Amino acid sequence: MSASGKKGSAPTVDQIQEDVITELANQFWSPYTSETKLFKPKVIEDIYSKEILATKFSIRRIVVLEFSQYLECYLWPNYHPEKASKSHLMSLVIMVNEKFRERVPAWEAFQSKPENFPAFFQEILHASLKTEEFSLQEQAMLLVFLIHCFNSLEVDLIREQVQKLVSLSIWKNILPGRCEELFHTYPKYKKFFNLLRKNQSKLTESEKEKTEFESTFLADLIKKYFSVLGKIPVSDPMPMESVHYCERFLELMIDLEAQLPTRRFFNAVIDNTHFLVVSKLSNLIKRPEGKLFGQLMDMLEMYVEFEINDQTGEALTLHDRIDLHYNKITALQKVLFRQFTDMQDFAIANVASIDTRVALRKHFSCLDELSLHKICANLNLLPFPENDETTHKKEFLLEILITQHERRPSQQETVNEMPLYPTENIIWDENIVPTEYFSGEGCLALPKMNLQFLTLHDYLLKNFNLFRLESTYEIRQDIEDAITHMKPWYVFVLIF
Repeated sequence: MSASGKKGSAPTVDQIQEDVITELANQFWSPYTSETKLFKPKVIEDIYSKEILATKFSIRRIVVLEFSQYLECYLWPNYHPEKASKSHLMSLVIMVNEKFRERVPAWEAFQSKPENFPAFFQEILHASLKTEEFSLQEQAMLLVFLIHCFNSLEVDLIREQVQKLVSLSIWKNILPGRCEELFHTYPKYKKFFNLLRKNQSKLTESEKEKTEFESTFLADLIKKYFSVLGKIPVSDPMPMESVHYCERFLELMIDLEAQLPTRRFFNAVIDNTHFLVVSKLSNLIKRPEGKLFGQLMDMLEMYVEFEINDQTGEALTLHDRIDLHYNKITALQKVLFRQFTDMQDFAIANVASIDTRVALRKHFSCLDELSLHKICANLNLLPFPENDETTHKKEFLLEILITQHERRPSQQETVNEMPLYPTENIIWDENIVPTEYFSGEGCLALPKMNLQFLTLHDYLLKNFNLFRLESTYEIRQDIEDAITHMKPWYVFVLIF
């Protein structure tokens, strides 16, 4: 995604004062005029269609709206869930996103009138799953709004809503066998899970529908992402809105995985969907437009495999990591020993000789799709195939087995292998080292310094990466300055 903006893109004070939006503000919502203000829904419709949609979500127009206090004085005070239109909903989303882009407090207006916020948030969730009423660009903006919500857990008003989406109830989206494995590891959660189901049975039909929607929201959102990602062709032209949507979705997943309150139960859900495998095998990651997508994938993979106990929040030691890895390999070997006689060599081999990507692919590539699917099903990675027929491709099944069982380097080993000085691939990559005129519109493959950190190592690692990139930015500036003083020019040589 192109994240760079143009210098001087913000409007001047004179331009704002002469703008048609300022005239509307003085007439309908400005607190600095003494005129009686009347609410007209058509004003919101006109502004959204003429000033936002018609200008293709121009930052200049949105900045003027933000400067006029459009959110605080008109949109939110006049928001009523049963009457609000799509334009009203999207206008609220866009103005909140703009406040975060400008790094100004975004939730104060909602806290002044909090009674309508739960219904507003529910409308956002429902809109995020719709595909026909909202364009992909609008859907991406809804994702950005959700990203800001999940990064604002310190705000009580926001936390009360988002915590319902990542509570223990979302484990209902996991395969039954996988869920039982988790309950065996954490017995107390089985008691709480059964208690949640018991309490849900006492609710009214409307309350049941609401809790069911909240517990399946993230799983349904991932399915929608898979649908958008699957429609991207290998080489044919495609709308960049699809790419931007997928990039924003990865940013949302990274933020969910990078905070313990949201990660605790969600990590099992994202692993159950084989999110990493589906994304790695997608067409987008193979296209030039998928460069940032691939970088975000690397960040997500790092957090999905982060060395932490999701339930206790304690950092895993080297021995803990080895035990978890060996337990996975042992479970795979037991399944092969009992049910696949032609894989006995693998079943009795020592772990160190079979846990690399190359070795795993060599051993399992000789099996057909149905056998691979049955192995995955016995390991509770996929449901059992119906009527001995599988609909999954062999490459997908192979990648699941390899991703789940390959040996991975520790974070300490990864950090030790990082180069001290930036390479050419990093120093000129604006997705990692943004330009001086970065406007904040797009997402970057950079760690976020929020209030939430997984472990002390996570905090130090984020600081280390940002320090390296800050140094890289300074080195790039020095190089650009030196080249400017050298005054280079192109020389064309014609050979006859």
